[in-house]
Amino acid sequence: MLTIGLIGGMSWESSAQYYRLINHAVRARLGGVHSARSLMYSVDFGEIEQLQHAGDWDALTATMIDAAGRLERGGADLFLIRTNTMHMMADAVAASVSIPLLHIADPTAAQVVAAGHRRIGLLGTAFTMEQAFYRDRLTGRFGLDVIVPDEDDRRHVHRIIYDELVAGIVTPASRDIYRQVIARLIDQGAEAIILGCTEIMLLVGAEDSAVPLFDTTAIHAEAAVAQALAGDLAG
Repeated sequence: MLTIGLIGGMSWESSAQYYRLINHAVRARLGGVHSARSLMYSVDFGEIEQLQHAGDWDALTATMIDAAGRLERGGADLFLIRTNTMHMMADAVAASVSIPLLHIADPTAAQVVAAGHRRIGLLGTAFTMEQAFYRDRLTGRFGLDVIVPDEDDRRHVHRIIYDELVAGIVTPASRDIYRQVIARLIDQGAEAIILGCTEIMLLVGAEDSAVPLFDTTAIHAEAAVAQALAGDLAG
C-alpha cells in the first residue's frame, strides 16, 4: 500500500471526513482491521482564509509548496490538496515535488462523464465558481459544459461555506438555500451538480437534489485509495 499524503486543515471539518472516508475505503477493500497508510500536514485555516480574501495567492502558493515538501520528506508516495479552491495553484505545487498530485477535479469529472452527463452545475467558493482554473479543467480535459449560479446565489453559497460550514455549523435554513440554488441550476439545464467545495457534503445530500450530486470529497478520497492500492499491486 502506498502512503497517501494530505494537505489538510482547509477546513479541518472536511479533513476529518477525508480521514474517515479513506480509512473506510481501505477497510472495505482489504477487510479485517486494515487502515490507510497516510500522512496529513494540517494548516491554520484562519491564516489561509485571510490570505484568500486579501487575494494574496503568492503567499498561499508558498504555503502549499511548503506543505507538499513536508509530505514528501515525511514519506508520502502521492498527495492530495484537500480543498477545491486551493487547486488554483495545483500546477505550481505539483511541480515543486517529485511525488504525484491527485487533482480533485479529475476523478470527479471522470465519474460525471462515465455517468453520461455533460451539462453540469458547479457549487463552491466564489473563487472556484468565478475563476477559470477549475471550470477550464472540467471543460478542457473532459468536455463538460459548466454552469454556475447567478451572482446573488454565488454570494449566498460562498457566505454559508465561510461563515458556517468551515466552523462545523449546519442549519436547516442554509440547507434550504442550497436546495433552492440547486433547483435553479437544474432549471438552467444542469444534468448533475458538482459539490465543488469539500465542506458542502456536510450540508446537502442526494435527497436535496432532483439530479445526481457528485461529491468531490468522497470521490477524491476513493480515488486516492484506488491509486494507493494499485501502486502497491504494481510494485
